[in-house]
Amino acid sequence: MPNVGGVPADGVPGKVYTGKLTPFVTVTCIVAATGGLIVGYDIGISGGVTSMDPFLKKFFPSVYRKKHEESSTNQYCQYDSETLTMFTSSLYLAALLSSIVASTVTRKFGRRLSMLLGGLLFCVGAILNGFAQAVWMLMVGRMLLGFGIGFAGQSIPLYISEMAPHKYRGALNIGLQLSITIGILIANVLNYFFAKIKGGWGWRLSLGGAMVPALIITVGSLVLHDTPNSMIERGLHDEAKEKLKRIRGVNDVEEEFSDLVAASEASKLVEHPWRNLLQRKYRPHLSMAILIPFFQQLTGINVIMFYAPVLFNTIGFGSDTSLMSAVITGGVNVAATFVSIYGVDKWGRRFLFLEGGIQMLICQAIVTAAIGAKFGVDGEPGELPKWYAIVVVLFICIYVAGFAWSWGPLGILVPSEIFPLEIRSAAQSVNVSVNMILTLVIAQSFLSMLCHMKFGLFLLFAFFVLVMTIFVYFFLPETKGIPIEEMGRVWKTHWYWSRFVGDDNHPNVEMGMGAARAIKNVC
Repeated sequence: MPNVGGVPADGVPGKVYTGKLTPFVTVTCIVAATGGLIVGYDIGISGGVTSMDPFLKKFFPSVYRKKHEESSTNQYCQYDSETLTMFTSSLYLAALLSSIVASTVTRKFGRRLSMLLGGLLFCVGAILNGFAQAVWMLMVGRMLLGFGIGFAGQSIPLYISEMAPHKYRGALNIGLQLSITIGILIANVLNYFFAKIKGGWGWRLSLGGAMVPALIITVGSLVLHDTPNSMIERGLHDEAKEKLKRIRGVNDVEEEFSDLVAASEASKLVEHPWRNLLQRKYRPHLSMAILIPFFQQLTGINVIMFYAPVLFNTIGFGSDTSLMSAVITGGVNVAATFVSIYGVDKWGRRFLFLEGGIQMLICQAIVTAAIGAKFGVDGEPGELPKWYAIVVVLFICIYVAGFAWSWGPLGILVPSEIFPLEIRSAAQSVNVSVNMILTLVIAQSFLSMLCHMKFGLFLLFAFFVLVMTIFVYFFLPETKGIPIEEMGRVWKTHWYWSRFVGDDNHPNVEMGMGAARAIKNVC
């Protein structure tokens, strides 16, 4: 009998392909992971810019007046503005739309081209935002940034998962999350210093600075090689086999190559990958493609990362202090991600998911109590005592650390490694789309929800953290150390998902074994 997590009780191992972690793979995965800088930089920069008075005074004067001239304003409501939140959330609406197009580009033209388009679009958006003179220029720039993130988010996780050896896939894929956290930290540090520039134009440097990470991934995509999976998918079998030998650092790649070819042939039999996602045998994959990004966004992390300076300012920190607090949480975010890189292929995905969920739940309860005790329901304006502020920041940092080694990186890693090739691009597009929808909803509604729900908003997020931790315990199988084209066996041994997935529902695995025998016969 399988256990709750879906690990086979008999301990019978699956296939183990030959190969090792080569410098070539390491470098290419690091270069691809730098695409996370554009996501992280934007997450970090937007919250800091929206807390800068010169930016508010120029584009959102009503918010500026509410913040400075209406002293009786409820502390929870001083940033409540639909237009201001649209500045942040418009990016994710564009990312949602572009992720659907990116699925086709990624499948038909390769992962590299999708990454290149993402970098170029993000670069143009950054330039437009940096030189913005009106709100419409900000919005158009944000939309272009969103288009770039849609393409990058679709292609980069797939690229890394397909390039990495199965033993190191977790650590290499989390390099993307590390890149995101570094982008957030850099953005927070730049916001802190740019806000001090005399003349009040520092926000232009913050927004325009997004051009730098965009150029990094644009240039990087030009020097990268496409994955063997993508080459095979486009009929380039000979090139793919030579590339696989170089990637794995060995000449004996017959078994892995034959399984990749077989998976590709099976995928070509699928005429409608989007419609196929609704088939019974893909029920586990579709469920994870929807629920993992759904729960990831409802941890409340985007409240911290999008609006960190705004949030700290709202709960009583001064402007400089709120920006510095955002720098501190950003630093914790980066440091904690290294824990996940070290442990994901050692301790497993489920352990980190469960530990991180419990840690976040406890911290959210304490932060909620601290904010509620200070401001109550009325949200009377006032400064936090120094010791009180330290406690709030401390537990927010512990919360961020829990996310950074669990739902942050694993929310990207697990969906990128569980989909069979025949539905991989479509399922990844669903995953990105759900992520963008929830991010859009939270970014657009958070400040209004904070105004109306007060500190109770954090209890709502804590409830979802509890639910998703229970979900992981019962329904998420362990995927540590399993080759990406052999992932089907985790569903067959799971106590619940096995009822949807039978031996006859995975022709790609059977075809792979048949193809291997055919190759041996030819040789």
